[in-house]
Amino acid sequence: MLTEEAHAVGCRVVVQGKRGPEVATVRGEAEPEGNGRYGMILRAAGPADLADWQRLERDGEDLKWLLRARARDRKLAVKVVAVEFTLDGALVTVSYSAEERLELGPLIQDMREQTRARVNFVAIGPREQAQIIGALGACGRENCSSNHLQEFAPVSIRMARDQQLPLNPEKLSGPCGRLLCCLQYEHTQYVELLKELPRKNARVCHTESGACGKVVKLHPLSASVDVLGEAGAGYMQGVPVSALRPAKDTVQNGKPGSNND
Repeated sequence: MLTEEAHAVGCRVVVQGKRGPEVATVRGEAEPEGNGRYGMILRAAGPADLADWQRLERDGEDLKWLLRARARDRKLAVKVVAVEFTLDGALVTVSYSAEERLELGPLIQDMREQTRARVNFVAIGPREQAQIIGALGACGRENCSSNHLQEFAPVSIRMARDQQLPLNPEKLSGPCGRLLCCLQYEHTQYVELLKELPRKNARVCHTESGACGKVVKLHPLSASVDVLGEAGAGYMQGVPVSALRPAKDTVQNGKPGSNND
């Protein structure tokens, strides 16, 4: 049952954004305190808030196309991605991308001729562009940055290695062309699971048959490995680590995250 402070998933609320008040959609359990910096829910969005929000969105869209036309006329190598007003209309943020440093003075002057709001130009990268524009991820759902992520955490290729994923750039990249944000979600759990497995290329022996071989593949979720046998032992697939022991010349456990080396 919702309390007076709670807001139903899917409803519109006014929040304290990074740059000022904004209209947002509740995606999950709302926390009135926010994160201490921004995201605090100020109130449920009323009819007047929604009307202002829609009007400012239309104004921002018109200004975006105006700036694109002016930049094209001046032959400026810049992509104007979005023009967004805060709900109080006090600040307008122009998000853009450019490969080289630009002289923004003419575009700033164009904006000042069109609005009394304080103008802020912000250069953004591929992740921020995908967040603003929106796209479908490899999972078939809306990309995480547009749906619920508030900040971008560092993502590295090591995370893919630790999760035993094929290092295929096309499968590991999101709509922005960068590594998938979701690689970070389960990485900590995989690191913990890898601590219980022998290192890749380590020599191990089966406790019952005595057959020995080299670890060629790890299965962290099932706590098992594939072993390439020696002396005609063949290929042993999905052998539980509980049924293996390290060979005398091999140390079984390596450092966390080193199992793929």
